[in-house]
Amino acid sequence: MADPVVVKICGIKTTSILDAAIDAGADMVGFMHFTRSPRHVSIEDLATLIGEARGRVQTCVVLVNPDNSCVAEVAALGPDWIQLHGPESPHRVEAIRAEAGVEIMKAVPIGSAEDIGHVGQFTDVADRILLDAKPPKGADRPGGLGRSFDWNLLKALDPSIAFMLSGGLTPDNVADAIQLVRPFGVDVSSGVESAPGVKDKRLVEAFIRNARAQ
Repeated sequence: MADPVVVKICGIKTTSILDAAIDAGADMVGFMHFTRSPRHVSIEDLATLIGEARGRVQTCVVLVNPDNSCVAEVAALGPDWIQLHGPESPHRVEAIRAEAGVEIMKAVPIGSAEDIGHVGQFTDVADRILLDAKPPKGADRPGGLGRSFDWNLLKALDPSIAFMLSGGLTPDNVADAIQLVRPFGVDVSSGVESAPGVKDKRLVEAFIRNARAQ
């Protein structure tokens, strides 16, 4: 029996959706601290959500190219993970990990075979790798923005690299993605929303159920 896939529900803004994700069996929950995102959560609300989740589920705060004061402010809240979702270099990731004292997940955008070659730079400086779709040209924020990338590109990835898969996942395609790609975990945000930033409890439940069916 393979280990069950880790399921992360990201972009949570309310305690009701947090509770729904935990009740449905999520392994990790993610909160965005990035003002340009429709899922942005303030430091005050982050503190509340992390407090509510503590001891029930692993928490992850998503930051985009944060400065040291932002890292320190978020790390002080005691999340289990900080996810770096910007253009951070391997050196910067390593510095943030040393500074924050919490586990670091690094998102690497994938859009071409060339991008696969960049993944290995981060395996020693981050505790976990997240592969996400490269944002379209001109996008004002990182991430796949609800789009998936060509999963066949991952055939060229070093098989020893464990990773979480993100980008365009939904309750309808997550089972296929797990079977095809064999990720360590899956991460969803917009794929379980009824509108940008508005999570749908039934979609969250369906996503976790379908991911667990593998």
